[in-house]
Amino acid sequence: MPSFLLAVIEMLTGIGLLFGGGELFVQGSVALALILGIPQLVIGLTVVSLGTSAPELFVSASSVFKGSDALAVSNVVGSNIFNVLVVLGCSAIALPLKVESRLVRRDVPVLLAVSAAVWGMASSGRVTWQSGVALLIALFINTVWEIRTVREEPEETEDAEPEINPESAKGGSIKASIRLLAGILLLTFGAKLLVTGASSAATLLGVSEALIGLTIVSAGTSMPELITSLVAALKGRTDLAIGNVVGSSLLNQLLVLGTCAVLSGNSGLQVDSLIIQRDLPLMVLTSIACMPIFWTKGKISRLEGGILVTLYVLYLIDQILPITLPYWQAYFRLIIISFVMPIVVIVITYQTLHYWRYVKKNPTR
Repeated sequence: MPSFLLAVIEMLTGIGLLFGGGELFVQGSVALALILGIPQLVIGLTVVSLGTSAPELFVSASSVFKGSDALAVSNVVGSNIFNVLVVLGCSAIALPLKVESRLVRRDVPVLLAVSAAVWGMASSGRVTWQSGVALLIALFINTVWEIRTVREEPEETEDAEPEINPESAKGGSIKASIRLLAGILLLTFGAKLLVTGASSAATLLGVSEALIGLTIVSAGTSMPELITSLVAALKGRTDLAIGNVVGSSLLNQLLVLGTCAVLSGNSGLQVDSLIIQRDLPLMVLTSIACMPIFWTKGKISRLEGGILVTLYVLYLIDQILPITLPYWQAYFRLIIISFVMPIVVIVITYQTLHYWRYVKKNPTR
């Protein structure tokens, strides 16, 4: 079998195992938590959120153990870009997303602050283990704050959290433990296959592991978030669709990147210079762009969703052009700078002004 075809099969198989493993991990964890008497609200904010981010965690951690720091970092950055542009965009196209939850409005500024902090931490070319510890501490503080916020205002956040089915606890702790263990095994094996396939594909194509991580790997590990948000949107649970995107993006940086930085030890987690110069700023910009979109009379329209997905397509083209048509890259970026960016800035400015006019007419909003 040709080497490249084998690498593709490894990546696809790895993505499939990650998806199945993440589902079993969530089922087993939720069942055990219910058996132990943990409140459903806490389970939704912690266990379920961790389950959708488990593929990113296992893939990035596996990459660190293999010495592929570029793949670990690019998976986190690429997943966050994919979450905002594709997951949020596709969900809005499926059904305009109504933003009512105070929890979501609180989390977006937090996401922006964390994204900017991660960019600052990585700007030296590596994320130290001390930075990783700081990110994990921030995760703990944010989780406690989130649980307290929901308990103080349960009515506003009732629809923003995943449904926990008490029936999942049936079968006892042994059955739950088996599902949890099976999920971890699938996640571990799937992550190993995906990392091996991605590294092989990068070598055979003559491209960097960072590029593979920013595109194929990040899209593959973000499939649970995409499917979860799409299903939530189609069911009319739009706050859950948005909360899944924001919560997953926060976990990717605080939990996944923090854990990988700690695992990297004294050498630190090495960050590719191109990611620092191009992809990390884009990750921060996508967080900034979300603010006025969330403000549009409390709704993310199909038009705004289409704009987000279009921006991701342009991002992919910019990633692929240097390999396929390097001659056209300069022209493509000129078009982006001359036409696309001004249009996006105009739309964001208009949405912001429109929101403030709306707030003045509706001071109770």
